[in-house]
Amino acid sequence: MKITSAKVFVGGPGKNYVTLKIETDQGIHGLGDATINGRETLTAAYLQDYTVPNLIGKDPRNSEDIWQFFYRGAYFRRGPLAMTVFAAVDMALWDIKAKIAGLPLYQLFGGKSREGALVYAHATGSDLEDLMDSISYYVEQGYKAVRVQCGVPGMPSASYGVSEGKGQNRNYITDFSGIIPKEEIWDTDLYMRYMPGALAEIRDRFGPDLKILHDVHHRLLPREAAEFAKAVEPVRLYWLEDPTPADDQDALRLLRQHSTVPIAIGEVFNSIWDCNKLIENELIDFIRVAVSHVGGITHARRIVDLAAMHHVRTGFHGAPSHSPICMAAQAHLNVWAPNFGIQEYLVLGTPECDALFPSEHYLKDGLFHVSDAPGLGIDFDEKEAARYSYKPGSLPVARLEDGTLWNY
Repeated sequence: MKITSAKVFVGGPGKNYVTLKIETDQGIHGLGDATINGRETLTAAYLQDYTVPNLIGKDPRNSEDIWQFFYRGAYFRRGPLAMTVFAAVDMALWDIKAKIAGLPLYQLFGGKSREGALVYAHATGSDLEDLMDSISYYVEQGYKAVRVQCGVPGMPSASYGVSEGKGQNRNYITDFSGIIPKEEIWDTDLYMRYMPGALAEIRDRFGPDLKILHDVHHRLLPREAAEFAKAVEPVRLYWLEDPTPADDQDALRLLRQHSTVPIAIGEVFNSIWDCNKLIENELIDFIRVAVSHVGGITHARRIVDLAAMHHVRTGFHGAPSHSPICMAAQAHLNVWAPNFGIQEYLVLGTPECDALFPSEHYLKDGLFHVSDAPGLGIDFDEKEAARYSYKPGSLPVARLEDGTLWNY
C-alpha cells in the first residue's frame, strides 16, 4: 500500500479548520487536524510545501517510522507549528490503519476501558447571576461537569473567556474582524478578592455533586496561584486550570506545598518534554495536552502512559479551535485510557459542523460515546468544504492597567 496524494483544506463554519486528507492506492483515505488557532495558514503551508511531498510513495501502515522521519529527521525539533503538522499526518495514518483492520481506532489501543467519556461544558456570564443561568442551562442538558468563568466587578474589561453582555455565551473567543488582536485589561487583585467567593456561591447553589472546574489561564504569579488555590479549597473544585504559567515547572512545587486543589495544566504543551517533570514529580493531577498539538496519537499515547505511572489523569484540551477530527481522535483515546479523567467538549453538534464532518459519535447525559465505524469514525465532505475559506482572525491579548503586557 502506498500514499498517492494528500490534500490540505482551510476553513469551516465560523472557524479556520486545517484539514489533511491522505489518499492511498487502495482507495482508503485518512483524515487529520492541523488547526492551530490564529496561525492556521502557517500549518497549511507547512503541510503543503514540506510535508505532503515527503509522504507520497510511503506505506501508510508504517506510522511509527513516518512519525520518526518527520520528528527526528528535522534538525529543529518540536514547537507548536511542527508538532501540529506532524499530528495531522499521524492522525490520518492511524485512521487508515484502523480502516484496513476494519476496526474502530480504540480497538488498536487495547479496547474500551469505559462505555462513555465524561465531558465538561463552558459556562460563562458577564456577572455571577448571568453565570448561574449559564450553569443551569448545561445542568438541564445533562452535563455533570461545567467549567465556570464570569466577569469580575470593577475589572476594566471582560476577564478571560467572558462576554461583555448578559446571555452571550462566548465559547469561541477568536475575533474575525481582522488579524490585529483586541486588548483586554487584567487586574489580579480584583480577581483574587472576588473569585473565591463567587466559586463558593456556585457550590452553594448547585450542591456537592456538580463537578466545578475553573480556568485562571496563566494569569497569576506562582505565589499568587498558591494563595488562590488555598482560598478555594473549601469549594472542592474538580480542577483549577493553568493557575500560573508552567514554563517554570518548578514553580508548581510552591502551589503543591500550600494547597491540595487538583491542578490541570498542559493545553499549550507540544511534547512529552514540556510536561515530563511535572508528571514524574506529581506536581499536576490532570494533563491537558491536545492530540492535534503534541504530534498526534503516537506521541499523545506516550504522554498518557507516562501520566498513568504517576497518578495523573487525562483532560484533553477540546476548545472549538480543535476540529471534530481531533475530537474524534481524543474520543478514541478517552474510551481506552485507563487513567482517563475528563474531556473538554465544545466542538461537535452544529448542523454546519455535522455536514462538513459527518460521524455517528454522540453525546448523551454528559458522556461522549464513540461509534464503532472503522477508523476515527468521522468523514470529511469536500463539497461542503468548498463553501468555506480562510478568514483572518486573532485571539485577544491581555495587559495590566499600566500597559504591561500580561500572560494570555
